[in-house]
Amino acid sequence: MNNMKYFPEEDIIYIMISEGEEFNSVEISPNITAELNNKNEIIGIEILNASTYIRDNILESVQAKILKSL
Repeated sequence: MNNMKYFPEEDIIYIMISEGEEFNSVEISPNITAELNNKNEIIGIEILNASTYIRDNILESVQAKILKSL
């Protein structure tokens, strides 16, 4: 089973945690939403503007490690 899917036209990454119908969702941070089932268990995570989000977070992590090593 493929648990992650990228939708290039919308620039969205969807990560499936478990199968089930979405009952509710919670915004974790800007551009990141957790999808919940009727028991409030996380069934998926959606990342909007995924390419920018991933690039910026990886770049920030790399820069922090470089600065730490100096």
